[in-house]
Amino acid sequence: MKHLKIAVSALALSVAAVPASAEDLTIGVISILEGAFAALGQDGIRGVEMAVADAGGTVAGKDIELVVVSSDASPDSAVAAARRLIEQDGAQIIVGPLSGSEGLALRDLSRSYPDVTIINGSSGAQDTTLRDPSENFFRFGGDGAQWMAGVGTYAYETKGYKKVAVVAEDYSFPYTQVLGFMTEFCAAGGTVPEKFWTPIGNADYSSVVYSIPQDVDAIFVALGGSDAVSFLTQYQQAGFNTPIIGGSITIDQTVLSSDASFRDMLVGAPAGTPTVSDYDSPEWTAFSAAYAEAYPDGLGAPSIFAHHYYMGAQAAMLGLEAVNGDLSDGGKAFREVLSSLEFTQPTGGKMRLDENRNGIVDNFVIEVFEREDGSLGTRPIQVVENVNQTLGQDPATFLAGGPVSRDNPSCP
Repeated sequence: MKHLKIAVSALALSVAAVPASAEDLTIGVISILEGAFAALGQDGIRGVEMAVADAGGTVAGKDIELVVVSSDASPDSAVAAARRLIEQDGAQIIVGPLSGSEGLALRDLSRSYPDVTIINGSSGAQDTTLRDPSENFFRFGGDGAQWMAGVGTYAYETKGYKKVAVVAEDYSFPYTQVLGFMTEFCAAGGTVPEKFWTPIGNADYSSVVYSIPQDVDAIFVALGGSDAVSFLTQYQQAGFNTPIIGGSITIDQTVLSSDASFRDMLVGAPAGTPTVSDYDSPEWTAFSAAYAEAYPDGLGAPSIFAHHYYMGAQAAMLGLEAVNGDLSDGGKAFREVLSSLEFTQPTGGKMRLDENRNGIVDNFVIEVFEREDGSLGTRPIQVVENVNQTLGQDPATFLAGGPVSRDNPSCP
């Protein structure tokens, strides 16, 4: 598990080893900096650095010290990272984690540290906040089902897809994404005859590629990082060309920025996401320009991970400012501020929380397109506003459907 302490300058996003003093405010950050999701995690760190720099690097005259610990997408690694930040580094605020099952683990861990506030990075498993939420776990940005709002209806009604197969990683976040897609797609009349679940870090997708039914109209792919690159490359090299519908982290700059042979296959592919690479709102234009200036060797546009880690850190900065940097009450006043916080997010919409401290989001149905310079980006087709965690359904009815899993929902 990698560990470093960094200071973010008010003038630039410089990184230096600086020991925290009694006058500093320590914020722990958990992200994935190794394995299949390393590129995702690195962009998350960029988002945190940008938010702290935007706040001037200080709150109430106190310097902000970021202590970054890498996890590896497993719940155990996220718990170990959090314990280290709390017990060794004295962090009273943690921003993270990145991956779905990590978030569930930190939600549970947070109950053992009631004076520590955990602000989610990009972890998108539904039940982290929907069922049995924790009073000191906050998620600005919503879950993976919310990020698919509009896509199932668009795929069925506009694209004309009636039968779709699923290829997804076998853990809580892809389950949540599949639920978000299938909730609309199945209600519209579509069917999902086959789901293929693969482990994180899988290298050989040949058995999946040749098992996908040839009579499906499209494949819904919910893979991230190098997993997405590997599957799409092997599918294209096998000579198949069934249209792709993308999960939020499949059709993302972390994948679209790769120089791979499948690029042409993705042009025109729809997906759902709260982050659009090529979006002309003044806020997103400014955020993208600041990202490009700070990270000339970064991605072609801020990814969903930079966006969501930025919002988590931005919320922390706003909350700390409101309490004058004082966490001496165990963070109680700070958490009260977070619960009622409302701010403009990088895409321009308002971010606010529901009663379970989960974000209510504006979601985009997007499509992949080729820019003039030959790179791939995404542009919005539709905006679905004010998406809550029960996808507009009555909460009791939605919860009665049971926890999301490999087999729930189903519409074969």
